[in-house]
Amino acid sequence: MQSNAVLATLQPNYNILSPSRFYSSSASAAATFLPVFYPQRTRFSAPQYLKLDRQVLASASGRYVHEVKSPFKNAAVLSDSYSEASELADIEWDNLGFGLLPTDYMYMMKCSQGGNFSKGELQRFGNIELNPSAGVLNYGQGLFEGLKAYRKEDGNILLFRPEENALRMRQGAERMCMSAPTVDQFVEAVKETVLANKRWVPPPGKGSLYIRPLLMGSGAVLGLAPAPEYTFLIYVSPVGNYFKEGVAPINLIVEHELHRATPGGTGGVKTIGNYAAVLKAQSAAKAKGYSDVLYLDCVHKKYLEEVSSCNIFVVKGNVISTPAIKGTILPGITRKSIIDVARSQGFQVEERFVPVDELLDADEVFCTGTAVVVSPVGSITYKGKRVPYGVDGFGAVAQQLYSVLTRLQMGLIDDKMNWTVELS
Repeated sequence: MQSNAVLATLQPNYNILSPSRFYSSSASAAATFLPVFYPQRTRFSAPQYLKLDRQVLASASGRYVHEVKSPFKNAAVLSDSYSEASELADIEWDNLGFGLLPTDYMYMMKCSQGGNFSKGELQRFGNIELNPSAGVLNYGQGLFEGLKAYRKEDGNILLFRPEENALRMRQGAERMCMSAPTVDQFVEAVKETVLANKRWVPPPGKGSLYIRPLLMGSGAVLGLAPAPEYTFLIYVSPVGNYFKEGVAPINLIVEHELHRATPGGTGGVKTIGNYAAVLKAQSAAKAKGYSDVLYLDCVHKKYLEEVSSCNIFVVKGNVISTPAIKGTILPGITRKSIIDVARSQGFQVEERFVPVDELLDADEVFCTGTAVVVSPVGSITYKGKRVPYGVDGFGAVAQQLYSVLTRLQMGLIDDKMNWTVELS
């Protein structure tokens, strides 16, 4: 076994142009036993063992990494020496915002157009290399997802509905003429990436590990056509609250000239172009002191659609209304989960066209999304008129739904929905 002195010399390099694989088939090997992980299990456990060839390398925390010859894929997973007791990253957990902190590893796999993804692998986090004529750079052929991992009090880690993100990426890929990983490939890649970056998962109650899967047309193409090659990549970053207000009420302004999406377009899939379209209105709103922008439909200019990066809900009495998914609104996974939670709590939830005028006499308004989770709205300004909804924090309904959802995501209550996947 290598000495601590040797291991201490192996540090991550964040300034590489094209990161090298973090294991090598040419390295000397020794035999060891490691758990075999089964993708169909909700709990990521180790009921059986397989004799493996060991490639010993040091991670940024000074632990070991092993090459795994598994029946599912050729990939790297952390060994038992990367234990529950492994130290956390040395950062100020109490001061996390929603920004990128470089972590240790990312995951990458590729396939040709119409082909199947295979042989994904973990790599050191760092820059990637793309042909100037890559489809994603020239024609915007790219999708992304967002999900989170939470650390439980017992040290285990919970993922929240990762298969839903996999399905949404596959639906988006079909719309964008892209090859996509299978649901199993997506979920397994997420698991491996989170475990490889385990020391970056915040302590309980201090935040979460944000997971960003990307799918892009990496192959070179000059004429307008689907790219000949696709790259699937996952990186992660520890994060705190999305809005600078934290869980305090946010202030929105309704945009009635610029639009986020159009019927027949790509507003209903998580393509990269949808987000570039909101930057102008969002920047102008933030310059005026607003937190974000609420968009209306582009046809009638009177029905609510969504905020720049999250869905919206309007509360009146026991009825919670949210814009129906009709092709211009992203089908948020947190949105879907809040609807189910609200109905389980006895609320009537309506998915329908919601006129902007209903904001004028609503009891509460709140937003949902992976990044924001549930965010209360303190005011909405429409055509110069400001409508307030309270200044003391969550309204009663939003607080109730937020409490149930976050306690479930963090493993503080029983998961009767079967939504979480536990990693140990």
